[in-house]
Amino acid sequence: MPKTSSKNTSEISNKELLAELGVEVKQEKKSKLTPKQERIIVGFEEIQKFVAENGHKPEHGEEKDIFERLYATRLDQIAGQAECRELVLELDHQGLLSGGNIISEPKAEYETDKDLLEALGVPEQQDNDVSVLKHVKPRAEVRAAEEIANRTPCNDFEKFRPLFESVQIELDTGSREAKVLTKNAKISQGDFFILFGQKVFVAEVSDERVHGFDGQDFRLRVIYDNATESDLLLRSLQRALDRDEAGRRIIEPSAGPLFDDIVEDEDLASGTIYVLRSLSDHPTIAASRDVIHKIGVTGGDVKNRITNASKEATYLLADVDVVATYDLFNINRNKLEKLLHKFFESARLDIEIKDRFGHPVEPKEWFIVPLPVIDEVVERITDGTVSAYSYDFKTAALVKNDA
Repeated sequence: MPKTSSKNTSEISNKELLAELGVEVKQEKKSKLTPKQERIIVGFEEIQKFVAENGHKPEHGEEKDIFERLYATRLDQIAGQAECRELVLELDHQGLLSGGNIISEPKAEYETDKDLLEALGVPEQQDNDVSVLKHVKPRAEVRAAEEIANRTPCNDFEKFRPLFESVQIELDTGSREAKVLTKNAKISQGDFFILFGQKVFVAEVSDERVHGFDGQDFRLRVIYDNATESDLLLRSLQRALDRDEAGRRIIEPSAGPLFDDIVEDEDLASGTIYVLRSLSDHPTIAASRDVIHKIGVTGGDVKNRITNASKEATYLLADVDVVATYDLFNINRNKLEKLLHKFFESARLDIEIKDRFGHPVEPKEWFIVPLPVIDEVVERITDGTVSAYSYDFKTAALVKNDA
């Protein structure tokens, strides 16, 4: 028969009961990690997460995302400090501490990590403690940066390649310039920027607002010159441009220039392009009314501008209909109007009328051009490609200039 304990079962402790059953009782060791060690482990786990998501170690290089460069620096520091290396060695299931970092492209020419961190705008850590994350940004900025970094291959990049090639040629020849941005830069569909050394094209801006990190926002489709793209929020791109001291807007000075050297907040509502159609019964106008348009630019209200149209020779002494308006930003109104008139010079309406005093007048702001073509020209001005095109009066269409 089994030997019976003299103790009452209720009086036997769990430890004694397990011992009698032949179960070895191990004393649980309490974690004695210091806050510094815990932060090192957390930092290493962030690097592991990056590797799991991207399939490679974080790499150095000016063309790399800012967070990848910081992770690469952090990994160098952990691997190079014995106490840090020993602390995370058992966690290193990806082999990150064995051998050097894999660098697929030439490493940026920084002699020390300190130089790299300074170039990134990261304050120097006086005690060389990799656990002191002095560069940590507010969570909204971190999430914005993560969204910028989350790129996918652009499957229809061939459609955008000519735009990037044209922009680069125009930058090289000086027909375009890269201008300094102020904080919270205005972003519109068709804009080109330079962000962390890459050219960026805003291909689409959603019509509807979406919920963003800090309220309502707009979703963008952004194309990069390395054939990748991002589906990100407008504010995310703004924050990235704010963080990059070398960030620039690519503009087209040959258009006037339309833009100032530095885009200022007060320039953000510069004017309206308006297109008018005359109601005149003049035989020339009546015969081609649908394709004869007055094109102008104003900083005021268009309807107020045309109140007395029937009494002004510039409006052909007749009432007019407003058939299209386009609000533009960061432009010089006078130079933009001259650009439009010069672009359509071959289609200028040759007409003479008499003003209300009987004097002959030849209005110069009327052009024989279909409205869809005007729409396209405005789009070309907005995306910066207008200098690559001309208006062919015979075919009533835009044609690509010879290279």
